[in-house]
Amino acid sequence: MAGIEQYNESSFRVLKGLEPVRERPGMYTRTDSPAHIIQEVIDNSADEALAGFAKEIRVTLYLDDSVSVADNGRGIPVGLHPEEGVPVVVLAFTRLHAGGKFDKRSGNSAYAFSGGLHGVGVSVTNALSTRLEVEIRREGKLWRTEFANGGETIGELRAVDTCGRQTGTRVRVWPDAKYFESPKVPIAELERLLRSKAVLLPGVSVRLDVEQLDGSLQSKSWKYPGGISAYLSELAGGQEPIAPIFAGEKYATENDSAFAPGEGAAWALAWFEQSIPSESYVNLIPTVSGGTHESGLRAGLFEALKSFIDHHALLPIHPQRVLRQPHPHRFRRHARIRFARGAFRGIEILHRPSRPLATRRQAATGRRLRADGIHPLRPNPRSSIPGTGQRKTQLPRSRAAHLRAGARSL
Repeated sequence: MAGIEQYNESSFRVLKGLEPVRERPGMYTRTDSPAHIIQEVIDNSADEALAGFAKEIRVTLYLDDSVSVADNGRGIPVGLHPEEGVPVVVLAFTRLHAGGKFDKRSGNSAYAFSGGLHGVGVSVTNALSTRLEVEIRREGKLWRTEFANGGETIGELRAVDTCGRQTGTRVRVWPDAKYFESPKVPIAELERLLRSKAVLLPGVSVRLDVEQLDGSLQSKSWKYPGGISAYLSELAGGQEPIAPIFAGEKYATENDSAFAPGEGAAWALAWFEQSIPSESYVNLIPTVSGGTHESGLRAGLFEALKSFIDHHALLPIHPQRVLRQPHPHRFRRHARIRFARGAFRGIEILHRPSRPLATRRQAATGRRLRADGIHPLRPNPRSSIPGTGQRKTQLPRSRAAHLRAGARSL
């Protein structure tokens, strides 16, 4: 047919290096703004803090729309990779699926737990930037290298100064506007992200500097020694919870055969008169769409409240009208999902023993919730259990349930 090109061997094209990212950026990141490619750099600093090596994360927005992210962690290695023969820092920024977060089972990973799983984060940032600079303080020297044209141009890695015992990494990014609907990083979104990092990393100082027209810096900083409980109280503003905030955490030990050492979760939840946002995270990464970690928490909370109500005879309706349990098949499907290589295990199982005990010890709190009309098992007249004609009782969503799913990857 006229106008149709021939289909032969020369029709095939092999994308190399970072070409796949530049050809189809939407497959790797959000394209409404550069916020996500900046988040990739921030996540690397957060992983250093999660591993216990960084205590400060500093982000700076400049007037030319560039952004820098600095931490006082260990600093990206600068030596040659034993197999590739290329400086490791260059591999990190120019090769897809290259990073220090693999081989966790063999013990060769730089991180026991991390938000990064695929090794595509900062290489995508580089691919979608006109320029990127890296400064590394490591082994008593200040190292520097630059990338340009989406990572196609690679500068020489060189030691430019000494730094004593200081360590850390600083990355400055100039996003390429042609890949994004807006070239500017939304400040409000960036502030929310940085505040969440401070919440999830108790004791770590997170700071945002914004360059002004006169050259000065407008700064905001966050630090939450009290962790997610303090954050929940801050979000509530002047509201007093109907009952005290329920917070806790539990992590697996080496003697736990079902989980890897360190896997687990921390949570804080409360009921308020006015609704406030709910948030959840896995390995410091926001999970805005929820997941099995949220489902596990809700299932466990359901069982604890139901046990409390049964124990104290607080339910004024016929017992047959109460939904017995979440559907067993659905429960097992959640409980059996493994967290190895990026899936999740059943948090509900890990924390099941502590919740009924906690609610029974806090009988006054439970009765106060009941007296204030926050009935945890309120029948829904518009739904019924199929095939029985019985009404289904549903657990209403906590008006503010914040948890950090520290259920961490192997």
